[in-house]
Amino acid sequence: MARGFVIAIVGAESTGKTTLATELRDALVAEGHSVALVGEYLREFCDGQGRTPVCEEQAAIATEQTRRIEERSRDHAIVIADTTALMIAVYSELVFADTSLYPAAAAAHRACDLTLLSALDLPWQADGVQRDGAHVREPVDALLRAALQREGLPYAVVSGTGAQRLASALQAVRHVLQRPSDADESAANPRWHWVCERCGDVDCERHLLPPPTPD
Repeated sequence: MARGFVIAIVGAESTGKTTLATELRDALVAEGHSVALVGEYLREFCDGQGRTPVCEEQAAIATEQTRRIEERSRDHAIVIADTTALMIAVYSELVFADTSLYPAAAAAHRACDLTLLSALDLPWQADGVQRDGAHVREPVDALLRAALQREGLPYAVVSGTGAQRLASALQAVRHVLQRPSDADESAANPRWHWVCERCGDVDCERHLLPPPTPD
């Protein structure tokens, strides 16, 4: 059975992942594609329970997110996943010092055909009980990028505001859907080179951020 093209959108909280996922779906549908949007199961869990999950609940949430992505990929040409199990693994490490979810999460993420990482260039906004605060965005972003590099999972950074952010995402999607050669792919979507907390890439969007305030 043919499997749909899966686009994973990942990133720290309040970086526009849900808005981008919706806008990207609408843009691709307007182009004539069959597109399914898989929402963030963690949000559904938090809204239903009125709280964030405890450590022992994280694995089941990650598994359900993966199951929903796989299910929709069986009947749609394109699937947009508003986060994957990899984000659950990242938060498990940050909040509970639990790294046990990474192997399964990375294996599930490898089934994604394109990963879009949402940059930190949007202002933080509160969102019920789910969000921890602006202070966790850089640590989450650092753990996520480190995990992507460690697992050999290539990604494209999506930045900008409004239409610019959507255009950035569409450029990456169209580039991959056109199936360029390996050489073209490398030139247009360079891999992240992790060096330190703020990296050694002067063009990285993280350098637009102010340095963290010392404790």
